[in-house]
Amino acid sequence: MSPPARRPAVRLTTAQALMRFLTAQYTERDGVRRRLVAAAWGVLGHGNVAGIGQALLETGEQAMPFHQGRNEQAMVHAAVGYARHLNRLSAHAVTTSIGPGATNLVTGAALATVNRLPVLLLPGDRFATRAAEPLLQQLEHPLHADVSVNDTLRPVSRYFDRITRPEALVPSALRAMRVLADPAETGAVTLALPQDVQVEAYDWPGEFFAERIWPVRRPAPDPAELAEAARLVRAARRPLIVAGGGVHHSEAEDALRDLADATGIPVASTQAGKGSLRHDHPADLGGIGHTGTAAADDIARTADLVIAVGTRLTDFTTASGTLFAHPGVRFLGLNTTPSDAHKAAARPLVADARAGLAALAAALAGHRVAPAYEAEYRAGRTRWERVVQAAFRAGDDEVPTQTQLIGALDAVVGDRDVVVNAAGSLPGDLHRLWRARSPRQYHLEYGYSCMGYEIPGALGVQLAAPGTPVWALVGDGTYLMAPTEIVTAVQEGLPVNVVLVQNHGYASIGALSEQVGAERFATAYRFRAADGSFTGAPLPVDLAANAASLGMDVLRPRTVGQVRAALAEARRSPRPTCVYVETAAPGEETPGASAWWDVPVAGAATREPAVRARALYDRRAADARGYP
Repeated sequence: MSPPARRPAVRLTTAQALMRFLTAQYTERDGVRRRLVAAAWGVLGHGNVAGIGQALLETGEQAMPFHQGRNEQAMVHAAVGYARHLNRLSAHAVTTSIGPGATNLVTGAALATVNRLPVLLLPGDRFATRAAEPLLQQLEHPLHADVSVNDTLRPVSRYFDRITRPEALVPSALRAMRVLADPAETGAVTLALPQDVQVEAYDWPGEFFAERIWPVRRPAPDPAELAEAARLVRAARRPLIVAGGGVHHSEAEDALRDLADATGIPVASTQAGKGSLRHDHPADLGGIGHTGTAAADDIARTADLVIAVGTRLTDFTTASGTLFAHPGVRFLGLNTTPSDAHKAAARPLVADARAGLAALAAALAGHRVAPAYEAEYRAGRTRWERVVQAAFRAGDDEVPTQTQLIGALDAVVGDRDVVVNAAGSLPGDLHRLWRARSPRQYHLEYGYSCMGYEIPGALGVQLAAPGTPVWALVGDGTYLMAPTEIVTAVQEGLPVNVVLVQNHGYASIGALSEQVGAERFATAYRFRAADGSFTGAPLPVDLAANAASLGMDVLRPRTVGQVRAALAEARRSPRPTCVYVETAAPGEETPGASAWWDVPVAGAATREPAVRARALYDRRAADARGYP
């Protein structure tokens, strides 16, 4: 049989070839196919306008949709929000010019890689031919002539290459797609593109542009590892499942529910895993760790087996190594990434979360935890629900606290709504109090906890799920860092809702500062007082007016009743809408942390608050076990 005829060569620039290549790349899982790189974001400058910019124009909006961003970091956040909502099966590309445009990508790249979420970065770079050096914005390193500012992206990228010749694009682009599509390796992928190479014409092999499908596999567990996992669970008297973001990425929620139903094992969730079980499922204990519920943390302290599913077991989850306090506690790590499956000296079960949970359920057929254990954790659930109800309770004429604002939103949203947040005091309140109704309703970026993620992340979710009500919950500190993508929402007609919480400062860090003996120094947004401290009157900023100036509709409710009405109005609106709420100081209804977090305190101080904080720190740090 004769081999298939070779496709004729195609003469294109490097940038044109890359765009055409991207339009032919697909992922496929469970028979469902998606474009691997479905759209591009960009700020066009002298380092990419003639190359990538012209190539996008030539490729056309139908083949490669383009979104005009305002801030490079925010564009990466939007791409990450999109990829997360689609369970990592589709991604966006982000292109920037050389210089500050490229270095602005670093924070977003770190966020993507830390959270194991795919994004393709295409920064411009210096001339490969070294013509006309030094270029505008070129970094001149005295010892390493091949270094450019894009090398700052190396440590935060899962794959990095600089394309210094057109023909080098072919193998590099294929490697880049493999990493983007691999659940165990994905993150930020960077192809740095020298601006002269971008525009260089080349005769490309036609096979480079053939449609390619990158299968997203569901690796099954090794039989020996599965048998050991089942043995551990059967031997445990107080097992606890910790559900991480991998449950969502693998679409394993049904498999998790089936396992919990069959065995009675309770489930607590990380920030990324919240919603793995619906909030009213009898086995759902809510969030775990420093920002978790008392119901989950109380069970965690006495668990003799922790089944970590799709989680990295970060310090917030383990309460800095103090939470899982049972003297004989053991860990079982179900994860598609071997390094994560082995954390905490766990017995590994290296597998796709859905495949692994289904196999484990089959291996545990007929097994169930003791009725007394079920009764214990269900009673804890009931007690915690009373805490949530108390935190949300408020009269219509009251000025809302932040938790009462969350309660008002809880009363307005539907099952399909998505709530986006990342930083400040809101993640703690949301992890403890939010009642997730569906797998993708709770969208917290807490692997990197990046201020400024919320608004662009919400745009990405809105692009991934048109017609879904999307809420970005934003504190005043976060808003001041990155409000610019409001303009993109207005331009694109994306009806995201921004709930802007005005509490005049860094509320989360203010509380932490007080806890560690730093006395809330420089955490409030206030004028200087006569002694030079930041303790004067609140600053007369009007963030609602700023949002309006960027094109949003703005609502300014003052009381709890008005907040509920404003949230309902925003949900109905077809336009981007900001609900601006100036909150009251939290009262006794706001539940605090039920588990520790290790933030080292000054070992020597003359001020009494720091001395007291150090004494408390030494007592708590002594409880840390350190899970390797």
